[in-house]
Amino acid sequence: MNRSDLQQLARLRLREAKALLSQSCFDGAYYLAGYAVECALKACIARNTKRFDFPDLRTVRDSHSHNLEQLLRIAGLEHVLREAAKVDPQLAVNWAVAKDWSENSRYLRHGQREAFDLYRAVASRKSGVLAWIRSHW
Repeated sequence: MNRSDLQQLARLRLREAKALLSQSCFDGAYYLAGYAVECALKACIARNTKRFDFPDLRTVRDSHSHNLEQLLRIAGLEHVLREAAKVDPQLAVNWAVAKDWSENSRYLRHGQREAFDLYRAVASRKSGVLAWIRSHW
């Protein structure tokens, strides 16, 4: 899987989340909205991979994670996000919502409000997490 594949998956998972929301399928919508962020952050990590460098084993292992805060750190975007959030406080709010997503959410129930909150935090065109990540992938 390469960077382009991950970018496409991020977009696709967000579209699927939107479709599920429209059908009141809140559990799946929640899971896929968070998964879109995971794929987008992994696209950022892929961008940082140099073509002929031998990858650091720890970075490789840590990249095979679903933890959004860990992926943000590996992508080298923690400081960049903090600076962007100073300019756009809504981005900080949206990241605070998105960062709590985990792959375990696929086993949990999520109500309408929770699903819509995560979707909005990820999908907002102006201050959404995915819009911000796209500027770095």
